[in-house]
Amino acid sequence: MLDEKETVDAEEVLNQARILWRKYFTLTKELLKFSDQKDSDLFMELVDQRGRLIERMKALPENNYRESEECKAMIEQIIPMDKQIIYRAKAWLNKSRRQNSAVRSYDLLESAGLRGTVFNRKY
Repeated sequence: MLDEKETVDAEEVLNQARILWRKYFTLTKELLKFSDQKDSDLFMELVDQRGRLIERMKALPENNYRESEECKAMIEQIIPMDKQIIYRAKAWLNKSRRQNSAVRSYDLLESAGLRGTVFNRKY
């Protein structure tokens, strides 16, 4: 009787792992889709959701789903998507930093009291 229960529990854990990995795969596809968009809030929400999903996956009891062919095939698809997401996120971050730097340089000129007066003088 105990062996049957352990088998059922092991199958339940494997099924939960399968479901969580499929959700992780789906969220990764959504992240890739929204990594080009201007909606950084939605992108960050998807990143948070994926982080919470990872925590749930780590909380599962020991299982060997990750070694299954099904999971390995998913991971092979996830890796290139993750690389694209990281590349796009870095590009967005660099662009954002350049824009912020340009805005700050104008703020510095304005706070120095120059406000274009040097450029308005006739020499």
